[in-house]
Amino acid sequence: MNSISEIAAKPATRFALLTNHAYVLMIIAQKSDVRMREIAVIIGITERAVQRIIEELTSTGYIAVTKDGRRNRYQLRMEHPLEHPVEHNRNLGDLLRFMLPKLDAA
Repeated sequence: MNSISEIAAKPATRFALLTNHAYVLMIIAQKSDVRMREIAVIIGITERAVQRIIEELTSTGYIAVTKDGRRNRYQLRMEHPLEHPVEHNRNLGDLLRFMLPKLDAA
């Protein structure tokens, strides 16, 4: 898997198949103490948009946020079910293991 800095260096395509929410989850899966500023740069959105996405992911139960000094640490709730009817029989862990196969080895 590419490192976060390698991903950030690649130009964005004209459209994306996944949502920014999915990208935030994938980045957090790779680095649980990533800064919102880093996430914003990697995805190509504003830091405020990242804050909103993290608030939504927290309020819906996909992640938990704890303070570690001055930094946030994110914990993914891998068993949380995906909520769209198309993926009703899958959970967050299924999605992330598909998108990040090396996640299981970590």
